[in-house]
Amino acid sequence: MGRDATEGGGQRGIEVGDPAPDFTLPATGGRTASLAALHGKPVVVYFYPKADTPGCTREACGFQEALGQLGGIGVTVIGISRDAVPALERFAAKFGLGFPLASDADAAVAKAYGVWVEKTMYGRTSMGLERSTFLIDAAGRVARVWRKVKVDGHAAAVLKAVQALP
Repeated sequence: MGRDATEGGGQRGIEVGDPAPDFTLPATGGRTASLAALHGKPVVVYFYPKADTPGCTREACGFQEALGQLGGIGVTVIGISRDAVPALERFAAKFGLGFPLASDADAAVAKAYGVWVEKTMYGRTSMGLERSTFLIDAAGRVARVWRKVKVDGHAAAVLKAVQALP
């Protein structure tokens, strides 16, 4: 999982061993998602393109399914997209998501993590979120990075990596 350069713009992506960029974002349930507030505990931060779309729904439901095991070993899950909090609230309620979904409206956190990338669809180029997951250890360092995530089986792979943390 070494060095990953993002597409378009050539920004250096976050690498294993790097300090995880801190953030404080508004989140579902009237919460604030803050990495600093979770220092000393492992955290799974995942970025997804849009709430309540098929792939993002499967991914969120996969993390919800693994939440009991993740929470049981002291791991917090935070999902981040550019959606506004009201849309995230509807998404969380519709699928019974118990972990915070945070709104990165200006993509500042996505840029800090190197997941705000150039995408091409149907010959058109635009900027968007790359589906990515970061496992952050208790010391606040990136322990594992998954880029261009394929949704099916992803939450199980993340759980396995979390269980392997020292």
